[in-house]
Amino acid sequence: MDKFEDMQAFTAVVETGSFTAAAERLKANKSAVSRRVSALEERLGAQLLKRTTRTLNLTETGRSFYERSARLLADLDEAESAVAQEHGELRGRLRIALPLSFGLLHMPAPINEFARLHPRVEFDLDLSDRYTDLIQEDIDVAVRIGRLTDSSLIARRLFESRAVVSASPAYLDEHGVPSTPAELADHRCLAYSNLVDSDQWTWFDEHGHQQQVKVRVVLTANNGEMLSKSAANGLGIVIQPTFIAHEFIRDGALVQVLPDIRWSETPAYAVYPPTRHLSYRVRAFIDFLADYFKGTPYWDEDCEGC
Repeated sequence: MDKFEDMQAFTAVVETGSFTAAAERLKANKSAVSRRVSALEERLGAQLLKRTTRTLNLTETGRSFYERSARLLADLDEAESAVAQEHGELRGRLRIALPLSFGLLHMPAPINEFARLHPRVEFDLDLSDRYTDLIQEDIDVAVRIGRLTDSSLIARRLFESRAVVSASPAYLDEHGVPSTPAELADHRCLAYSNLVDSDQWTWFDEHGHQQQVKVRVVLTANNGEMLSKSAANGLGIVIQPTFIAHEFIRDGALVQVLPDIRWSETPAYAVYPPTRHLSYRVRAFIDFLADYFKGTPYWDEDCEGC
């Protein structure tokens, strides 16, 4: 059997956590992947994996061999990418993790454009608002909106995510329009549940000092579009990133509340693991996103003057 394919099968099993998932990644039969790993162990004369009916665990020898195998495969991938780049071609898989709402609303266009420029690049997208471990889940690059807590990742700033407060015209007609942030405490409010202290809304006074108002939350959800649609149906006042709220505001379904107040701002980044080599296709994709989102985001332009 081919030594390279044996190593590739073993590495895929370790990184995906099962023979079934490894077979899916490699587009092979589960039995063929199992045979390759067994052949590798037989040739090396050492057990690499401890198998039970429910779990797979690396032996100490297996862990050492995996680390070396992963480096060799990464070097080979980098070498192939370098040759392809010299001929003006990018190829290979890009596994990208995206926040759910932002990914659905704003990533199809740049991904489609990048795919048009580099037709031999394959995309594997993970859209979710959960925390993603880039190394454990074999993610090449992720878009993250928020303060970064994982200092081991390398980050490239893409844009500043601005927040707005808004409500439907019907809600404001019935309940009145708040004239100060403090008056929001008297209103029905909708909040994003993935935030800590989602009932504390942050704003900045005329001196640039950060202030907070505690609001009465009648609905929480872990999806921004759900919150905007609920607000558009008159349920209450919502604070949202402009990249979600802009279409509702532009179309008149929501009206900005306290538009002269500067609400919270959150940076958005492209992040990737600190591997020895950043492949050409990952580097090219990050550069492309930075250029695509540079300047004032188009969703902020939709909210100006509304």
